Amino acid sequence: MRVALICEEAAGARALQLILRGRHELAALVTSPGSPAWTLAQKLGISAVPAARVRAPGLGDDLARLRVELLLNVHSLYVLPASVLRTPVHGAYNLHPGPLPDYAGLNAPSWAIYNGEDSHGVTLHRMEPGIDTGPIAFQERFAITPEDTGLSLSLRCAEKGLALIERLLAADPACLALAPQDLGRRRYFGRGVPQGGRIDWRHSARRMHAFVRACDYHPFASPWGVPRARLADREVEIRKVALTGEACAEPPGTVRCDRAGRTRVACADQWLCLSTARSV
Repeated sequence: MRVALICEEAAGARALQLILRGRHELAALVTSPGSPAWTLAQKLGISAVPAARVRAPGLGDDLARLRVELLLNVHSLYVLPASVLRTPVHGAYNLHPGPLPDYAGLNAPSWAIYNGEDSHGVTLHRMEPGIDTGPIAFQERFAITPEDTGLSLSLRCAEKGLALIERLLAADPACLALAPQDLGRRRYFGRGVPQGGRIDWRHSARRMHAFVRACDYHPFASPWGVPRARLADREVEIRKVALTGEACAEPPGTVRCDRAGRTRVACADQWLCLSTARSV
């Protein structure tokens, strides 16, 4: 089967490796110059099409000339036109880092942590016009740990998702039992950042702990940026916090130092310890 891959990030490079070492043929690779998949393709002497080509007319015709039978979209944020989705005889499939239909849209791992979920998931679904709306081929759910950050949960989504791509490539796509999404449960998350990217000490300590973890993609840039807050008369960036479990009766935003010299801030219910913060 001739496969086209539209991809970004390290997961895209790993999907490329899956195709190359399997029984299928890579018909086309579309990715951003300098991406991990682009770099790997250069090393292997494989031609890649710049990802911006998706926005220009005629990509569907190009894929038809290349006799593409299956299209995979792995961590690319381009919305594919209907003419492209119609081209592969066995359909176009998207790897989404969240459980559909509950977490459609952007930054699903961060939203799951922020919302206090105890589990998350990854979904491989057939693409239709619209965003994350097509029927589901495979889905896997897994636990969110209290230590998970936006980065660690995203990496686990990629790991689990690549296994779903392997299942698709090993299957007969003409015989897949696709499950329609219950769009009555659909929640769509856009580019906005909760709380305007700021910590509000009037919330519970657990809520603010989850917000900081959800923003944490260190050492990479976070799609939500670094949370900011006001401490006394200072504006600070807060990268790491820790729950203390110690109830407080002080007004939210009150700053104290404990016996070990660590900075603690009063939230609505308990003290929150600032592990990493700096003035801006």
